[in-house]
Amino acid sequence: MMASGASRTSTTRSPQLSSQEKRKMSGSTAVRDGKVHDAKTLRRLAQNREAAKKSRLRKKAYVQQLEYSRIRLQQLEQDLHRARSQGLLVGVAGSTNGATSSAAAMFEMEYARWLDDNCKHMSDLRGALQAHLPDGNLSLIVDQCIAHYGDLFRLKAIIAKSDVFHLLNGSWKTPAERCFLWMGGFRPSELVNILIPHLDPLTEQQLMGIYGLQHSSQQAEEALSQGFEQLHQSLAKTVADGSISDHGIGVENYMGHMAIALGKLASLEGFVTQADNLRQQTLHQLRQILTIRQAARCFLAIGEYYTRLRALSSLWASRPRESLMESVDNGPTASDLQIVHQTLQNQFSNF
Repeated sequence: MMASGASRTSTTRSPQLSSQEKRKMSGSTAVRDGKVHDAKTLRRLAQNREAAKKSRLRKKAYVQQLEYSRIRLQQLEQDLHRARSQGLLVGVAGSTNGATSSAAAMFEMEYARWLDDNCKHMSDLRGALQAHLPDGNLSLIVDQCIAHYGDLFRLKAIIAKSDVFHLLNGSWKTPAERCFLWMGGFRPSELVNILIPHLDPLTEQQLMGIYGLQHSSQQAEEALSQGFEQLHQSLAKTVADGSISDHGIGVENYMGHMAIALGKLASLEGFVTQADNLRQQTLHQLRQILTIRQAARCFLAIGEYYTRLRALSSLWASRPRESLMESVDNGPTASDLQIVHQTLQNQFSNF
């Protein structure tokens, strides 16, 4: 009887597998949620779980970024409202109310942060060159500089969609920088010409690559400039067209021409984007042509060049105003030029 009972107990429990028995099962199958799965199904389930986890993390980060941007935008709008009430804002071309748009103000804030970070990259480059770091370590710093310029181009692409005039009029740049502004940035061919003295010694093959890059950049710039000029002429003609009677232009005629003009203005974003693409390609091609140490000197020279332009703007803004008319009448004296020269030497003594 007892043997018979034990046999019945064993028979009753046999369908229920213990966890140990499950682990002993074949490596190609396993039990999950009461079901037997093969290895391929298990891998797919694991991949799905991992993808779902990453999706949740991306969604969480995106929501956090949106919330952060919303808070910053609210703070910025409050600052703009406060500055506007105090009469501190000067009108910017392209704005309809005579004040800086929220998108443009946000861009300038982000650009100021980009400049601060760029100073840190320049300091890292200078320190790495002075310390004669191995090429592998120096390459990491150079790649960070290239990626940093990529951040700037992405930032400009965002503002180009909402306020392309802000990029074109150059109000985000200092006065001296605006003298060299071309379609919202630097001319690649001019930049290459500025860099050449800082890259010696160059091999013959490198020289051919540099001058070839400069020539191709000039051709692309000319094509963009011609297209921009054609757009300018076409836009002017569209705005000026339309029959004018003693009672003015008809409403339908007026709105029709304005709609066409708006469509042509939308092309401005494309020109700025193409110009930035050309600038970015030029930087990447320079990196490919040069050795790692030459590339480091290249990006350091770019940073210092624009630092000097900004310093020149500061010197211009702080020049003695009481002697301005006298300088206009008589021209700069030798002592004036000596003072400016000494100031510049002090400004750049650490370069």
